[in-house]
Amino acid sequence: MVRAWYMDSSDADQREPHMNDPPVFLKLDVLYKKTGVECFTFDAGSLKTNEDYANLKKNRGYSYEDICEISKETLPNYDNMIAAFYTEHIHADDEIRFVVKGSGYFDVRDIDDKWIRVEVVKNDLIIVPAGLYHRFTLNTSNYIKMKRLFVDGAVWIPINRPGADENATR
Repeated sequence: MVRAWYMDSSDADQREPHMNDPPVFLKLDVLYKKTGVECFTFDAGSLKTNEDYANLKKNRGYSYEDICEISKETLPNYDNMIAAFYTEHIHADDEIRFVVKGSGYFDVRDIDDKWIRVEVVKNDLIIVPAGLYHRFTLNTSNYIKMKRLFVDGAVWIPINRPGADENATR
């Protein structure tokens, strides 16, 4: 189940939870109001027959999907790719990910430019809206397998900050 919290300012290992002390958790409706991020839960084992998942894809025009598996064993050029995922960026399109196995973190900026960490685990689907500053990292399990959903074909072009500030998507 998706959890979200405001992050601390530590520069320690990015794979750690980075919760404030005490933690400041956000309910999913508050996360949406502050960021536009949407979260859903579907059973990964029954996606082929899940009507709610099929309707989400149909209603939003998600016509293409693939699988992305991130671990040292499965991702070529692992260290450089993890660094690229963790660089703050935006996309011109929504970023839609459904966790099939494993877990990780999407960090997103709220309306006050503060970091919120969104933990995703198996069965979670997250939609990071176009133009929202974000980044991704694994947690200490160092493994995630996700379906990537797209409108049309696979498009994943990061626009890194600060250059993204002037991008029309923002």
